[in-house]
Amino acid sequence: MSEEAMSSDFVLPIGQAKIELEGSDLTVISHSRNLLFCLEAAKIVKEKYGVSVEVLNLRSIKPLDVPAIIKSVKKTNHCMTVEAGFPAFGVGSEICAQIMESEAFDYLDAPVERVTGCEVPTPYAKELEDFAFPDTPTVVRGIETVLGLNEKK
Repeated sequence: MSEEAMSSDFVLPIGQAKIELEGSDLTVISHSRNLLFCLEAAKIVKEKYGVSVEVLNLRSIKPLDVPAIIKSVKKTNHCMTVEAGFPAFGVGSEICAQIMESEAFDYLDAPVERVTGCEVPTPYAKELEDFAFPDTPTVVRGIETVLGLNEKK
């Protein structure tokens, strides 16, 4: 953590997303623990395919920084969301709706990809729980899908 973040009077700006990694080919939107997976996946696809991924940290869900999302999508023309929640009715679903209802939709070169937890109750066993939520390889597969990188092999 930075010295600023360690300060006792440090306050996160609520409702303001932060670009954790600048990129030009794809916007990956996430929050919380999944940011680590997104940053790791961005590094992997950069090395493997030369793809430049922009990682957007929401930092807050409500309020949602829709202008930052729109600006990033307009810049990269591709979008993917990553969250540990269920596919239906989640943060990724709301981001998709906000993009569809804004001028950002006209900039998309491919449908928005959602990487989410599985549509199952959270398993008790650690091994099964690991399969139920996104990880770095899952995010890499999502990036490959939205950019059509699987087809270029």
